[in-house]
Amino acid sequence: MTILKKSLIPAFFCLMAEVARAQSINIDLADGGGSSTARIVQLVLLLTVLSIAPSILIMVTSFTRIVVVFSITRQALGTSQTPSNMILISLALFMTGFIMTPTFEKAWQDGLYPLIEEKIETKTAVQRTIQPFKTFMLQNVREKDLQLFIDFSKTSKFEKKEDISLSTLIPAFMISELRRAFEIGFLIFIPFLIIDMVIASILMSMGMMMLPPSMLSLPFKLIFFVIVDGWYMLVGSLVRSFSGS
Repeated sequence: MTILKKSLIPAFFCLMAEVARAQSINIDLADGGGSSTARIVQLVLLLTVLSIAPSILIMVTSFTRIVVVFSITRQALGTSQTPSNMILISLALFMTGFIMTPTFEKAWQDGLYPLIEEKIETKTAVQRTIQPFKTFMLQNVREKDLQLFIDFSKTSKFEKKEDISLSTLIPAFMISELRRAFEIGFLIFIPFLIIDMVIASILMSMGMMMLPPSMLSLPFKLIFFVIVDGWYMLVGSLVRSFSGS
C-alpha cells in the first residue's frame, strides 16, 4: 500500500499539469478582509485534496478496474514481477487520466475555477466539483450493486439518481468495478490456461514430467500475446468498457 501511495501522488500531479499551466494560484495573505479569508480557504482545500488524492483516484475513477485487470493479465502470463508494479500502476494512472479527462475538466470549470475567482461560495463549489464524478459513477455502476447499498442505508427512494449520497454510491461503484475487472480477467486468463494445458499434456506424453510446464509454456504465452498485439487489444477494450468515456 505504501508503494501504491508513493506512485499515485506524483502521477496525480502529472494529470493536473495542464490545469496548472492554464491557471496559476497566487496566495497573498497580506490582503485584509474577505479576500484573505477566501485565499486561506483555497489553500486548506488544495492541501486537503492533495493529501487524499490517492484515495480519490482509487475510489471514484476508472483506476480500480484497470489496475486489477493488469494484475490478472500479468498473472495469466506467468511473468512474475514483469512488468513491475511501478510500470503497471503508472500505466493505469495515465489511462485513468485519459478516461477521466472530461470529468476532470468539467469539475474544474464548474467548481474549482469559479471558486478561485471568488464567483461562487465554497459549498456551491464543492457540490459542482463532485457532480461530474457522481455522473461518471452512475453511468458505470451496476443497478444491483447500487440497490444493495441503498437498502443498507435504509433511505427512502430518491426522486432522481443524482440525489444519491456519495456514502452509498462509492462502495456500490467500487464493487461494480471489481466485478467487471474479474469478468475481463477471466476472459484474458482462458487462452493462457489452454496453452498451459497443451504444454503440460505434451510433456506428460513425452514422459518429461520433471520439467515444469510453466517454464516451457512461458515463451509460447509471450509470443502469443505479442502476435495478437495484446497490449493494444487490452488497453483498447478497457477504455471502451467505460460508459461516458
